[in-house]
Amino acid sequence: MLGHDEPQQPITSDKKPLVESEALQKLIKADNLLARAEHLYEIAKLGEPEYNHPTRVIGSEGHLGTLSYIYSTLADLGDYYELTNQSFPAVTGNVFESRLVLGTDVPKSAAPMSLTPPTKDKGPVYGDLVLVDNDGCDLSDYPSAVSGNIAFIRRGTCPFGTKSENAGKKGAIAAVIYNYDSETVHGTLGTPTPDHVATFGLGGDDAQPHLDKLRHGEAVDAIAYIDAVVETIETTNIIAQTVQGDPDNCVMLGGHSDSVPEGPGINDDGSGTLSLLEVATQLTHFSVNNCVRFAWWSAEEVGLLGSDYYVSVLSPEENRKIRLFMDYDMLASPNFAYQIYNATNEANPIGSEELRHVYEDWYESQGLHYTFIPFDGRSDYDGFIRHGIPAGGIATGAEGVKTEEEADMFGGRAGEWYDPCYHQLCDDVSNLNMTAWELNTKLVAHSVAHYAISFDGFPERIDADAAVASRRYAHETKYHGKRLFI
Repeated sequence: MLGHDEPQQPITSDKKPLVESEALQKLIKADNLLARAEHLYEIAKLGEPEYNHPTRVIGSEGHLGTLSYIYSTLADLGDYYELTNQSFPAVTGNVFESRLVLGTDVPKSAAPMSLTPPTKDKGPVYGDLVLVDNDGCDLSDYPSAVSGNIAFIRRGTCPFGTKSENAGKKGAIAAVIYNYDSETVHGTLGTPTPDHVATFGLGGDDAQPHLDKLRHGEAVDAIAYIDAVVETIETTNIIAQTVQGDPDNCVMLGGHSDSVPEGPGINDDGSGTLSLLEVATQLTHFSVNNCVRFAWWSAEEVGLLGSDYYVSVLSPEENRKIRLFMDYDMLASPNFAYQIYNATNEANPIGSEELRHVYEDWYESQGLHYTFIPFDGRSDYDGFIRHGIPAGGIATGAEGVKTEEEADMFGGRAGEWYDPCYHQLCDDVSNLNMTAWELNTKLVAHSVAHYAISFDGFPERIDADAAVASRRYAHETKYHGKRLFI
């Protein structure tokens, strides 16, 4: 077993063999992954003094320890990689308490938006619920009665942050964004502005009785309370690029280094973080034709901030050097399915579909089933697609419910979440399915070796086609990270 205090030494000879998929896969061992996971959980305990439980949320000692572990592990590999720490400002928020009362109802689906400001003086505010016209995307949608009261705004068309900002500009003391269907709105306001007001999301079933009253001219009084903090901190992406290999043709892959505040995040995304770290370690036994660039993103859990920042500061020339990006987020869910992002060249930058076929072919070569999941903006591939870079990836599932058909395909329990500990304290070492994790890490290794050898047959980057696909994707995508933003 690989002990965390005894890093495996890379081969130092200059005459390393060219990477070969099967050879690299054979070096991936479940014992090594488990040892890394146990060490990562110990690091998460550094967050206990501040959060009263293990966590690796950005800004915590647990996350700082995670960054130190990743960087020191890579540094121990000698001069195989060029390492970069990319610091950037990250907006983070925390809601300590909240409550919404509409008339005499306390709706169960009411949830404060991520990055919401608190109510005035962090105490309850009182007012009438005032229905906003249309989708609240224009200031003209807000009647004058909103001033001093609580805006009631339909979800749709524009970002939640725009709706909250418009409500604030018109004098509202709080806002409630209700859904047009029964689903609860777990959303984010995104980048803070001075005009944002305390904002809740609300499911359509809970909203409907109050909508009916307002549309019939009846008054609905309301109480809103949010005790929250929104602040900006500095955090860091870690990038490791092979010194060898064509620097104008890079295969890039990444996972996120942070967890949510509620738990240690050993599956989400400790599994992806450590798979990348293990593949990066074992790759040092080989030479490569094309450069391989590993990334550990920070601040994914608060809105994909690290990966967004990375692609936003790339020059056009550096952008084109990335032939494709592969996202590895949650590879060891206990009630897993083998999931492939359903990338197509019609809807995504050309090359995304070819990458999807690499995953399909590998699972089929192992005699395994797989299923497709949508490219819906929920992980760090989002910024790459929006910037015209082909992308794809695999996962094993989060809070989605496993179907009967999937239980037949993969085993496990139908009707339950793929990861019952998703974003919870119990996402610890016991939450890992080691069979799925080892197998998927071998697939990560295969994807690296496949493109580190050659891009023959892989489409060239075509800026005009990528721009069209990126605009289509941006128009259709409603998530930014784990939360809705429209």
